[in-house]
Amino acid sequence: MLATLFGVALAHLVAGLTDPAASPVLAVGSQVIDLTPTPMKEWAIQQFGTWDKPILIGSVFAGVLVLSAVAGLLTLRRFEHGAGLLIALVGLAAAATINRPVFEPVDLLPALAAAVGGVAALFWLHRAARPAPQAPEDAAAAPQHVPDEAPRASRRGVLVAAGVLAAAAAVLGGAGRWIAQQRTRISDVDLPAAANPAPPLPAGLEEKVPGISPFRTPNGDFYRVDTRLTLPVIDVDDWTLTIDGDVEEELTFTFEEILAMPMVERDITLTCVSNDVGGEYVGAARWLGVPLKDLLDRAGVGADADQLFSTDVEGMTISTPLDLATDGRDALLAVGMNGEPLPLEHGFPARLVIPGLYGFISATKWISRITLTTYAEQDSYWTKKKWATDAPIKISSRIDTPKSLTTIDPGDTFIGGVAWAQQTGGVARVEVRVDGGPWTEAKLGPDGGNDYWRQWYLPWQAESGQHSLAVRAINGDGETQTPVRMTPFPEGSSGVQEIVVTVA
Repeated sequence: MLATLFGVALAHLVAGLTDPAASPVLAVGSQVIDLTPTPMKEWAIQQFGTWDKPILIGSVFAGVLVLSAVAGLLTLRRFEHGAGLLIALVGLAAAATINRPVFEPVDLLPALAAAVGGVAALFWLHRAARPAPQAPEDAAAAPQHVPDEAPRASRRGVLVAAGVLAAAAAVLGGAGRWIAQQRTRISDVDLPAAANPAPPLPAGLEEKVPGISPFRTPNGDFYRVDTRLTLPVIDVDDWTLTIDGDVEEELTFTFEEILAMPMVERDITLTCVSNDVGGEYVGAARWLGVPLKDLLDRAGVGADADQLFSTDVEGMTISTPLDLATDGRDALLAVGMNGEPLPLEHGFPARLVIPGLYGFISATKWISRITLTTYAEQDSYWTKKKWATDAPIKISSRIDTPKSLTTIDPGDTFIGGVAWAQQTGGVARVEVRVDGGPWTEAKLGPDGGNDYWRQWYLPWQAESGQHSLAVRAINGDGETQTPVRMTPFPEGSSGVQEIVVTVA
């Protein structure tokens, strides 16, 4: 196990210098994500939330350590058997690395380092545990039995080797992590002012209704759901966006050229298709970017294309219906978020932001290519997994305060939360039901536009006992949020959130 830790730490250091995603444990973890059935993946997201990735990495690492312990037992019988199992484990990591969407031969260096380092460490420990016997100069004079000398020497040798390897593993692993963090720091970028700025956003209700979601979600609190176990290494000076496929002219833009184009600001709410009823995978921000239609018009869209097949810098693919991306909604190639350059975890240097569509068909982060093609010709990552190709965001609402299954004091209080209904006239009303009684209209917060969520609250005289609280939204077209319950797969969840609180 110690030899494995040393090999993994050495590989992590090499991966930090080449590509952090090629680190063996991360490569295997990414392969596990790709091979996991959709229902199990959705279960993990619902159960573990943002901890799903650390738990996955920890599980892979624990499995590796268990198998390395088996290798240790095999080494007791014969060194070659244990070393062979370690090499086999590294071989699985190498295979996972080769199977990545974007693979280069240099990506195998971390796996090679793990194999060499792990086997060398195991050989050292094996030799230290079994020192070669020394024949006495005078066999007749030699004692017949010295019971403690050899074991004591073995223990000392193992302790020295183990201490050196443990310290080296800690240093190498820490250095690899530090290098990866330095390489994934974004460059200093001066964003241009918007040629078409958004109006000032009104003050929200968060000061009046404690516990309600802020009207604008801070970048650090914005949800993140994607398949990546580590952030990509991107040099903004080398980054380009290519538009190709069924176009009149294939175009490639540098980041500097993108920033030189007329920018617009838009307030847009994003939500993930994995968001369950009342879930946390939704956020609202002010985005700065170039209208997507401007870029497509420059390339000239052909007559046959029906999808935008977008690809990120690591080969992840997402499909967007062309008609929905170009129907007049504020679809953006975004470069800024809440007045700052995009954080790396949210897509730096550029990403798609298309209001009214779930992120899995509209919000490609770290985008590097947009291919105009047809659904008959190309299937994206989520299309292959049988998720819907046309997934408009459903009318939804959420109770932020009080929290479900909590105990609150009796007396005057608030029930409050957020609601969203994009591309359908926005949120016109929100209604709350207490203990199965009649629906009561809540008070709405400020209006940030149809593509932005709406805060709401209802004053409530809380009486002692257990109470059920439910909420629903009505959009600008008069359509009421459906009570029909659906799971997130394959086109987004639906249903009315109902929680239970205790007043005591």
